[in-house]
Amino acid sequence: MQQKETINYGDFADIARIPRIGRLLAIDPGTKRIGVAVCDPDRLVCRPLQVLETSSWKKLLLAIKALLNEFDAKALVIGLPLESNGDESEMSLKARKMAANFQLSLDVPIFLQDERVTSYEAKGRLWSSGTDTRSARNHVDSEAAALILGDFLDRIKAAGLETTSGQGS
Repeated sequence: MQQKETINYGDFADIARIPRIGRLLAIDPGTKRIGVAVCDPDRLVCRPLQVLETSSWKKLLLAIKALLNEFDAKALVIGLPLESNGDESEMSLKARKMAANFQLSLDVPIFLQDERVTSYEAKGRLWSSGTDTRSARNHVDSEAAALILGDFLDRIKAAGLETTSGQGS
């Protein structure tokens, strides 16, 4: 089947479009599971939420819509799995396609964030906190989503686009 529309990937990188206040939701897309995290309204703290199973696009979309509504999130950040040298991979293309699909279906801006080594860092954090290997396996995706969101918030700050303390609610 031939693709009938052109996707503007550069649009996902324009962080100048980020709403200046409010929570952000982040996901760490995987082939079987998707980790989810959220930040506080002042964008100071990121916390892992849950792991969603990737059974169907419709279920995933409904779950993400519900989370965006529950937390009144102003944007969605999607982890972009790049190779260690920065090249794109098959998983990168899947993340970009997911971002394009979310952009067509959601009323919030969508952003991509480099997620190289976040899963390894998430495992390390869980193990260093005393989480056993079995439990770590169940939480690594949401912990990775929190790291992706933290990196995105750092990117916003570096660009001078962070919120002013006390504006979020």
